[in-house]
Amino acid sequence: MEQLDVSHLRCPQPLLEVKLWLKQAQCGQQLELVLADAGSRRDIPAYLERVGHSVKTVSHSSHRLRLIITKLS
Repeated sequence: MEQLDVSHLRCPQPLLEVKLWLKQAQCGQQLELVLADAGSRRDIPAYLERVGHSVKTVSHSSHRLRLIITKLS
């Protein structure tokens, strides 16, 4: 599983990085994603679910969100 730590980036850069990963990833491939920016922690999971990918929260604190994303289409 690939890992992508974008906790040092602010919105909208984390979303752009996720979109780049989705573009090159194969169906079924997984990514562990670490987010810190408040806007990204809210918007990225919602975006991924809206476009049809699986999102599982691994850990959530007031400063970090760790997700497992599975590309489904």
